Amino acid sequence: MGVITYSQEFASVVAPSRMFKALVLDSHNIIPNIIPGGIKSVEFIEEDGGVHKIDALDVENFYCKYTLIESDIKFDKIKFIVYEVKFASANDGCVCKMTSEYHVEEGAELKEDDIKQGKYRAMGLFKTVEEYLLANPTVCA
Repeated sequence: MGVITYSQEFASVVAPSRMFKALVLDSHNIIPNIIPGGIKSVEFIEEDGGVHKIDALDVENFYCKYTLIESDIKFDKIKFIVYEVKFASANDGCVCKMTSEYHVEEGAELKEDDIKQGKYRAMGLFKTVEEYLLANPTVCA
């Protein structure tokens, strides 16, 4: 199994605490309201191990690391994806730094277009949440 790592950054005029809360801590409430159909369902389960999990969460430093195995991207080539997300203060807003580790199935080839699809969706979600927070200054404040 090979691992392909991809990093990207998004800048925002919204404070890191609000973006972190909207995209990580309260995403199960925020995203269904602004992107109907964006999240089908959320179920909180406590268990050890597994691949659908939050690996690390540091609320004070706006950091989250989580593992995903099911998505609408091409999982016939991918065993799982590990995401690391960190929000940091920048200018009058924040920068979101995201690293994705694609753990590819043995013998499978993950193409640049497969990764770009996920990148564009992440950017679209980020911008949609940013616009929502700007229009609703009391949300996640």
